[in-house]
Amino acid sequence: MSASQNRSSLGIPGRSITGKPRGGPGQGGPAAHMIREKVKLKDTKGTIKRLSLYLADKTWLLALVAGLSLAATAVNIVGARVNGIAVDNYIAQGDSRGLLLICLLLAAMYLVSSLFSYIQARMMIGVSQNTAVKIRRDLFEKQQKLPAKYFDSHASGDLMSRLTNDVDQVNTALSQNLSQFFGGIINLAGMLIAMLLLSPLLTVISLMMIPIMFLITFFLSRYTRKVYMSQQSQLGELNGYAEEILSGQKAVLLFGRQEAARARFNEINQRLSKSAVLTFIGTGTLGPVMNLINNCTYLIVAAAGGCLIVKGDITAGIVFSFLIYMRNFARPINELSNLFTTIQGALAGAERVFEIMDEREEQDQPGAIVLEAVQGNVTMEAAGFSYVAGRPVIQDCSLAAAAGTVTALVGPTGAGKTTLISLLARFYDPDQGRITIDGKDILGFTKDSVRENIGIVLQDTFLFSETLRDNIRYGRPQASHEEVAAAAKLAGAHGFIERLPAGYDTILADNGGNLSQGQRQLLAIARVMLTHPAILILDEATSSVDTGTEIKIQKALLELMAGRTSFVIAHRLSTIKNADQILVVDGGRIVEQGSHQGLLERQGVYADMYNSQFRRGLVE
Repeated sequence: MSASQNRSSLGIPGRSITGKPRGGPGQGGPAAHMIREKVKLKDTKGTIKRLSLYLADKTWLLALVAGLSLAATAVNIVGARVNGIAVDNYIAQGDSRGLLLICLLLAAMYLVSSLFSYIQARMMIGVSQNTAVKIRRDLFEKQQKLPAKYFDSHASGDLMSRLTNDVDQVNTALSQNLSQFFGGIINLAGMLIAMLLLSPLLTVISLMMIPIMFLITFFLSRYTRKVYMSQQSQLGELNGYAEEILSGQKAVLLFGRQEAARARFNEINQRLSKSAVLTFIGTGTLGPVMNLINNCTYLIVAAAGGCLIVKGDITAGIVFSFLIYMRNFARPINELSNLFTTIQGALAGAERVFEIMDEREEQDQPGAIVLEAVQGNVTMEAAGFSYVAGRPVIQDCSLAAAAGTVTALVGPTGAGKTTLISLLARFYDPDQGRITIDGKDILGFTKDSVRENIGIVLQDTFLFSETLRDNIRYGRPQASHEEVAAAAKLAGAHGFIERLPAGYDTILADNGGNLSQGQRQLLAIARVMLTHPAILILDEATSSVDTGTEIKIQKALLELMAGRTSFVIAHRLSTIKNADQILVVDGGRIVEQGSHQGLLERQGVYADMYNSQFRRGLVE
């Protein structure tokens, strides 16, 4: 697998490209510094403005939706007045024939109003789905452009939650709440005008409660905004923990950690439940309070209208029409009040999405060129690197690897071997010093072109839920079946692939779960072989296979390494005896370097490691 295609397997939070925690004692990789994301509020106006940009090309549709809302409101206004006319001219006069005709007219009007509402809803669903598609697309594309260090400090489950749950919140708000907002505003204006024309006095009485409604809405919306943000953040945490446990279920079972996992999950789940309850309290309180205010207002207006009827200042039909207008006027107020609370979820989700959108992308230096025609001469000159400022992981490291040579890196766990390889593949850039390929600083090349010339075989490989053929040619999608089969044969994978019922068309389960660890490793090696990289990195590439398979893989790797500059990370020192040079890394420094025999004669750190493994029977 080429390095440029290997990024998905590098996104495990707090993991190195081998899947192991970075940094040794006192060093501290990014896993040691992952901080739970704080819940914070951003600029609401800015969030709304950015959302509106996604609707810019749908302006004419939104205008049509507004027009339909206006038409539906006009029909309702006329219908309410017709009701009042029916009371005064037909019911009071006992004219049943006229009343029947009025009822038929009203039925036709309400049917037209319902039709307008249906068309409006269908159009808004289309607008919202289109917008959600664009937001998901932009968010996913953004995630592909983020540097490796971003994924070291953000749980993949939380990133998934933003891509799904948070975008769904925005989708729901657009499909349901936006159309209600349009309708509510138009309905408010239309009903208010109709009420003023019928009775200014009753209108003033009706409007007395409006300031109280808006004050209640304002304070409740601020509260619900905070709890919505907390709920979404904890939902992301729950998703991240569930994904982590399910991915590592075998380890959970092996170490008997089921109870601890359940306890941790229940603790997060309980916090999420409490946040959801607080959210419901905020959203659920507003409706009953508004209904109480509306009913009291309705009672007051009805009583005042009755007094005016008794005094002869107004007719019963006018009061009847006014009460219908008032109900229609109060309904959008209630809906808009509820919108101000429920829309907090959408704004909270949008803010979390835009937080990722605003992250700094992985960038090349100005004037960076494409790395081509690589010979494979690699040097590192006094390189230094820290995941966290002030806590160096690599210190003053220098090395030189001539084209076509094999360089082995050995040392205790956490010594910095994988970090050195990460610097070479430009998953990170050194803080001091420089790295060159063929005498040129790699910072002057585009990152993609550097990675396209580097092949990496990881200790813990990653396979996609696609066919075996597609997994092998992941780095070269245009490769023919013959080329794929040839790479598989070199890696020793062709035999077991042919024995599968569907052969190369076999669909793999999640991360190749229907294959053994050794078979997955063989596929990873075949994937790299197919890309023909100029520089090769082997990170314990044969650690997960049996001895017989290891011998076949070692033979295939020797063919692959021929003529290529190779870096081999190894713990079993017997596998790197023939390396052109061996670098002993400890504490982020290269403490020894030389050939196998030369290092043994030096009687230093390498000799101690080799003799220790010899006594344990790990080397011959």
